[in-house]
Amino acid sequence: MNRTNNAEMDFTMNHLPPSSDKWLSLMTPEEVRRALRFHRSFPQYEVTPLHNLKNMARYLGIGGLYVKDESYRFGLNAFKVLGGSYAMARYIAKKTGRSVDDLPYQVLSSPELREDIGATTFYTATDGNHGRGVAWAAHQLGQKAVVRMPWGSSEIRRDNIAKEGAEVTIENLNYDDCVRLAASQAEADPNGVIVQDTAWRGYTDIPAWIMQGYGTLALEADRQLLADGIERPTHIFVQAGVGSLAGAVIGYFANRFRGDEPTMCVVEAGAAACLYRSAAKGTGQTVRVTGKLDTIMAGLACGEPNRIAWDILRNHAAGFAACPDWMSAKGTRMYGVPLAGDSTIISGESGSVTMGFLASIARYPQYHSIRDALGLDENSQVLLISTEGNTDPTRFREVVWDGLYGVRHRNEAVV
Repeated sequence: MNRTNNAEMDFTMNHLPPSSDKWLSLMTPEEVRRALRFHRSFPQYEVTPLHNLKNMARYLGIGGLYVKDESYRFGLNAFKVLGGSYAMARYIAKKTGRSVDDLPYQVLSSPELREDIGATTFYTATDGNHGRGVAWAAHQLGQKAVVRMPWGSSEIRRDNIAKEGAEVTIENLNYDDCVRLAASQAEADPNGVIVQDTAWRGYTDIPAWIMQGYGTLALEADRQLLADGIERPTHIFVQAGVGSLAGAVIGYFANRFRGDEPTMCVVEAGAAACLYRSAAKGTGQTVRVTGKLDTIMAGLACGEPNRIAWDILRNHAAGFAACPDWMSAKGTRMYGVPLAGDSTIISGESGSVTMGFLASIARYPQYHSIRDALGLDENSQVLLISTEGNTDPTRFREVVWDGLYGVRHRNEAVV
């Protein structure tokens, strides 16, 4: 297979009117440390690697490049379990009148607590990674999970969810309609709870807790950078579907470096770029992207923004990019075939788009105006997050072995 896609990237700097910024307090270091303490109680917990790609940084003409590798998270090959598990714990804490600080893994997974809370079924919609995390966490807690996946979802990802004991189906619906389906089914179930990172009117607690759970990886990366002598990254590029991860990471670092924030940019799949389109509209109102949302970046194929995350992003993201599929594929190949001396990173299509974005603005002359607008230069210290490994091994091999979404006739600048 030698499919190509020569579509170009869309980009806008943030010229949005600020809001009251009421949601930023969700991601204070204090709140994120609370989530980290919870995650550290799991026997599977380990800090995921932060790779220092020194030679790649030199090749791209920047001072430093650090990549947080979430393919190691809890043995699940993606970061999503951080949000789902913490939200489920917060829900149980609220239901039982306790503090989440009193519900570490050993308590949550105990027969006594299961008897206390009774049977619960956690419903969710997913392209794969979030649903697997929810299913895994539900299994650890001795509870049930029901997972709905959108059309075109990988059978491998579906099977990985089923292996965690969940009821899982692939529906003839796009992601956002699967969210509505899962929510309606949870509402009709007396023991049902919807665990979704998309916020809507009347549904904000669980999405907020999911974002706080994602904060664990931001706090880990912050501490790892400090240990490597980087007191503050100058740039952070983070991918987005509904925007929960982007809102969590940007929210954490906006709090951490209040008054001296890094330059932080949101990177989306062009076919589902609801945040870019919302930013480009310029009013502060969100824009929905409808239809099949056909993109190689399955984890980012979401057309409706999380309104909590959007409020953080409109106030603290410097720019918004809508990227073509070839940019993600390029990032996967660059991670997987590194320059001599750098670490190899196995990064799936949703995990690698920020690498493709960074490489494109650094090396392709037609994108140098974006590089310059973001202030990226030889002194920049850049943080990226590879959010998933090869969660769909077949697609991963198509990209790396067969050149799916190859890049042709694209002259690189000499740096």
